Amino acid sequence: MNLRFLAFLLSVPALRGNDDWTVTYTSRNVCALRGSTVIINCTYKYPYKIRNIFTTVKTLWFIKEDSKQPVDLEHDADYTGRVEYSCGKKNCSWTSCNVMCTLRIKDLTQRDSAEYKFRLITNKPGGEYTGNPGVTLSVTDQVKVSFPSSTDPTLAHMQCHSMCSLAGGPTYTWFRNEQYVEQGMYYRGNISSEDKYSCAVEGYEHLHSPLVYAPKNPSVTVSPTGEIEEGSSVTLSCSSDANPAANYTWFKEHEASVVESGQNYTITEITSELGGNYYCRAHNAIGCHNSTFLYIAVTSTSSSSTSSSQTTAVALGTFGVLLTTILILAVLWMR
Repeated sequence: MNLRFLAFLLSVPALRGNDDWTVTYTSRNVCALRGSTVIINCTYKYPYKIRNIFTTVKTLWFIKEDSKQPVDLEHDADYTGRVEYSCGKKNCSWTSCNVMCTLRIKDLTQRDSAEYKFRLITNKPGGEYTGNPGVTLSVTDQVKVSFPSSTDPTLAHMQCHSMCSLAGGPTYTWFRNEQYVEQGMYYRGNISSEDKYSCAVEGYEHLHSPLVYAPKNPSVTVSPTGEIEEGSSVTLSCSSDANPAANYTWFKEHEASVVESGQNYTITEITSELGGNYYCRAHNAIGCHNSTFLYIAVTSTSSSSTSSSQTTAVALGTFGVLLTTILILAVLWMR
């Protein structure tokens, strides 16, 4: 079904001037998709006669004023060829008349987001009245995918909806890797971690939702880099391109249990036993992806001390041999 009119009626207040003059808008807030057509309705009331003279009425819609005078939308260059007024048959009693009027705007742009007001002008001196405040129109192109329930690694449950709640029961279209899949508000089916999904309102397929997809190739880093001394602090970080944003869990090689959750994993006072290969798992409602291993080399303080002592002993031994050699050569030369 091709949507022609997309609007959401949020409230129904009556705007009153006095008992003789009123403007009642069907809605104070209207939301519509970019490129669609919107209809804004109102009903106005005016005195049938004033001092025994029949009242005649002219009407207009406006958002701007020039020298405090409303600029008729039909004469506004920004709306040329895009607006249409219509009013129904007036319903009069002995004292007053009621008329329903409609403003129709097509090919909406986000610049059309504004407050629209209805004004009536009569043949009586000072007989002008504006329905104030007016109707606030919000134009958006936002359609998004949400996840109303948990998703397992192979089966997706996704929902498509507009940032506006659209009247008329809109039909949604789903795409996988930019190719049509099916129609409906919900998408339930097998998924691949390599695929990207989006949706749109039927008839407005150019207004795709942002793509949703599983995490891509998580990368891990460690700070500080290089060999880590025993007793120091080490922080591992994981990052991945994903929509919705990924959650992270950490694992150590050959250990099945999770060692930590979160994008960063900090080990305080690390020991040599805590060294080894680590990896992170990035996961969201679409799928998951593991990083490659990151090896942490830990140098124990005892090993460092022993190594330092050995180095010192070797140096002293070498110096002793060199000094002895020099003394022997000196004695031989003197002889």
